[in-house]
Amino acid sequence: MTDASRVIAGVILLTVVTIEFGGYFMTKIVRGQVPMTGFQKSFARAGHAHAGVLVIFSLVGLLYVDQTGLTGFWLWVGRLGIPVAAILMSGGFFASSAGKDRTAPNQFLWILWLGAMSLAIGVLTLGIGLIVA
Repeated sequence: MTDASRVIAGVILLTVVTIEFGGYFMTKIVRGQVPMTGFQKSFARAGHAHAGVLVIFSLVGLLYVDQTGLTGFWLWVGRLGIPVAAILMSGGFFASSAGKDRTAPNQFLWILWLGAMSLAIGVLTLGIGLIVA
């Protein structure tokens, strides 16, 4: 593993603490200690789940990216596309459901779609890089 991938993996592992805090917060939500609409609960679950899954996916991707022939810009897209998606997609779920008694996404839903684009570009770059290596 290259130094760059190793450092990024270390930073990603440190984010697990924030996901753990989110899990604690989720237990408060499901016990009714945090007032939320059904829509907000659903988006909180989705944001938390996406964060956890995409962080794991990010770590797996880092194991593969150094096995590609990617260089320069495309190497960094392969390295960072999935971790950036983890931040943007989970953040998009949380930000777009923020507000008292919200029952539909607000104007921040675009953050979620930006994350989806980062995920798509990251996995396409990594996948193609692996195939042609």
